[in-house]
Amino acid sequence: MSTKIEKTDAEWRGELTDDEFAVTRKKGTERAFTGRYWNNHDAGVYRCVCCGTTLFRSGEKFDSGTGWPSFYAPAAEENVSTETDTTLGMKRVEVMCSKCDAHLGHVFEDGPAPTGLRYCINSASLRFKPEE
Repeated sequence: MSTKIEKTDAEWRGELTDDEFAVTRKKGTERAFTGRYWNNHDAGVYRCVCCGTTLFRSGEKFDSGTGWPSFYAPAAEENVSTETDTTLGMKRVEVMCSKCDAHLGHVFEDGPAPTGLRYCINSASLRFKPEE
C-alpha cells in the first residue's frame, strides 16, 4: 500500500456527493435496500469511492438479506483496516479503506464459508467497475 491519502473535509466535499461524504467521511450509514449496489449481481470489482483502491470483488459478494452489499472477504486484506466501534451503545467492528480511512461499513461473524465473515458495506462508499 502506498502513502496514505489525507484531505480536508472541504476537499472531500468537493469530490464526493453529499451521501458519499456523509458515509465515508462522517461514518454514516445509508438506509437498507436503498444503495446502488445492494442488489448488483454483475461481475467486477468494488473500489473505494474516495481513492479508487480495490476493496471487494463480485466473486466474494453474497446476498445476506440485510439490504447492504455483503462480502465474505476483501479483495486484499491489506486494502481494508478495522477498529472497534462502540457508537450506538453496541460493540461492532468498523471497516475502513486502508489508504484513505474512508468508513465503509462493519464486519460481523455471521457470514458464509469459507471465512464466516460478513462485510456489510455501504454502497455510497463504493464504485463498481464491471469486468471487461
